[in-house]
Amino acid sequence: MPASAMTTILIATPSIAPMPVAKPLFSYRKYWAHRYGTAPFFPMSRAEMDQLGWDSCDVILVTGDAYIDHPSFGMALVARLLEAQGFRVGIIAQPEWRDASAFAVLGQPNLFFGVTSGNMDSMVNRYTSDRRLRHNDSYTPDGEGGKRPDRAVIVYAQRCREAFPQAPIVLGGIEASLRRIAHYDYWSDKVRRSILFDAKADLLLYGNAERALVEVAHRIAQSGIKADFSDVRGVGFIRSALPEGWVEASADDIESPDEGIRRKHLRHVPTVIRMPSFEQVEEDKELYARASRVLHKEANPGNALPLIQRHGDREMWLTPPPIPLTMAEMDGVYDLPYARAPHPDYAGRKIPAWEMIRHSVTIMRGCFGGCSFCSITEHEGRIIQSRSEESILKEIETIRDKTEGFTGIISDIGGPTANMYRLACKDRQTEAVCRRPSCVYPDICKNLDTNHDPLIQLYRKVRAVPGVKKVNVASGVRYDLAVESPEYVKELVEHHVGGYLKIAPEHTEDGPLSKMMKPGIGSYDAFKKLFDEAAQKAGKKYFLIPYFIAAHPGTTDEDMMNLALWLKKNGYRADQVQTYLPSPMALSTAMYHTGFNPLKPVRRGASEPIDTVRGLRQRRLHKAFLRYHDAENWPLLREALKSMGRADLIGPGKQQLVPSWQPAGTGAKGEGKQAGHKGRQRPVEPKGGKFLTKGILPRRPPGQS
Repeated sequence: MPASAMTTILIATPSIAPMPVAKPLFSYRKYWAHRYGTAPFFPMSRAEMDQLGWDSCDVILVTGDAYIDHPSFGMALVARLLEAQGFRVGIIAQPEWRDASAFAVLGQPNLFFGVTSGNMDSMVNRYTSDRRLRHNDSYTPDGEGGKRPDRAVIVYAQRCREAFPQAPIVLGGIEASLRRIAHYDYWSDKVRRSILFDAKADLLLYGNAERALVEVAHRIAQSGIKADFSDVRGVGFIRSALPEGWVEASADDIESPDEGIRRKHLRHVPTVIRMPSFEQVEEDKELYARASRVLHKEANPGNALPLIQRHGDREMWLTPPPIPLTMAEMDGVYDLPYARAPHPDYAGRKIPAWEMIRHSVTIMRGCFGGCSFCSITEHEGRIIQSRSEESILKEIETIRDKTEGFTGIISDIGGPTANMYRLACKDRQTEAVCRRPSCVYPDICKNLDTNHDPLIQLYRKVRAVPGVKKVNVASGVRYDLAVESPEYVKELVEHHVGGYLKIAPEHTEDGPLSKMMKPGIGSYDAFKKLFDEAAQKAGKKYFLIPYFIAAHPGTTDEDMMNLALWLKKNGYRADQVQTYLPSPMALSTAMYHTGFNPLKPVRRGASEPIDTVRGLRQRRLHKAFLRYHDAENWPLLREALKSMGRADLIGPGKQQLVPSWQPAGTGAKGEGKQAGHKGRQRPVEPKGGKFLTKGILPRRPPGQS
């Protein structure tokens, strides 16, 4: 088959019905073991199983995080959901991965092992964007590093197989989700196979997988791991060949205008889309970019088709994305009987991630921003899934009454973003056929309901809960949406800002912003004007903390220089900065690896090229521009500015970026010392200046991420 025919994408037509209806999450007949009731904590040892009266576990979950029984931690959410279906669940948290005996402590599961790296990808958790080892882990008691292996999902699955060769293994969580197809791996600088092959597991669940998890658990309980899962959404598995009765869709051009007609004719025929094989994307970067484009185009649960990708002599099969949870189902998931505390085994030890989220509330999941570098949309989907006011208020009352150390302050109320609560497409049928990668880029879609009134009303009701003194919004605000509701900005500033508010313009220049799928800096300026006006009227002195990314694909040295000049002009100094890290499966990762732009049609010989920042020296330079005020960076910046023909920016003036002198003891060799400057001198903060920070830990562990 010619390379040009290796990928097919089918354009949806308006005649397609609205979003398919899924079986209600809590409508299944409970498994017989429900008679054992609710566990205060899920057992991590045989002794705890004995206390519960269990002779075995139906499902054993293995995770790279400490076990905290709270819905912000994916393992607890999964465990409580399985318990609600009647299954007995055990947890093996942060096992010693060098010894299979650590995976046998609870015996063999009756149904399957569920394996995840935890709330973070293990490679992102363990290494910086410069591939340096991190020495701490926020999901581990006392923040201790080194408690999970590299590529934890693969290692854990292999140890489970060693311990019990016959036990089925199901992968899930963000590490498995973002590696479900052949993918570029930044840390090894090569294309790797689907993680399902390397882990030698039986199934992979991707995205927020509540629906798939429940269905798979009941099917395995009834028919074993050999059951047919091809009709279960959000599942990946391996097949030897295409089954009879299925049509393999093909086309010479993935952007062909007649694809809508083809889909119309194929609506009632079982159809699968063939992606370029692992061997092809490993060797051909243009085909890799094309496969990435196809995967992201086939992301709408309303019109996506199954995908297959050949790996050697076997097929990796991905069913369409899961149907989003309804509000009632979201409530059901978050209303389960969580202990809302770390397992008693951790008594006396602090777990940083828990300390951060213990008094916060998740009100929604998903993100329709579609930022090309972000994993949220890829993992949680573009359709916002929101909880009801009643469920949220109930959780806040539970925090007030049962969470140790509560002082009346809710540390955050939000989700992946602060202000997408209950925002949705105005027309469900339009939503079901939409193929846009973002609802807000390049402009806010005319079909998007941007009404913030439900969120404003929620804020007011939360503030009125007896015993609640303050409700902070620590999630990142999507400012291009917020400007659509000046009333929301006013409400936010008057009641929910604790001095600083973080937002993420990511850059100031159109070149990198167009590759990130982020709005122009004008949107930031409009939001800042509303924010400052609201703060002044409220008599508050508040500051915005804008986050920026260095070295993103499509960013030039001149772009970073202009960003540094903008930072200096506006009095911002970044304390910690974010250098772009190519996460598996992201569109910007395809840009980084291939040098092509998958946001545009990818055609042989006609694909849009992109300059990427790959060399360590250039990455260091882009990072140095963000920290223009740090004397350690001045020698590098002076050298770069001279080579760029911008030596005019070297000097003491307000319009200049770095001085010509060097404080003693700073810089690569302490060069350029000037008399009268002793020791390491920190530049004086300008009037009205702000110090910005950005660490690796998210506002809260992102649910099942």
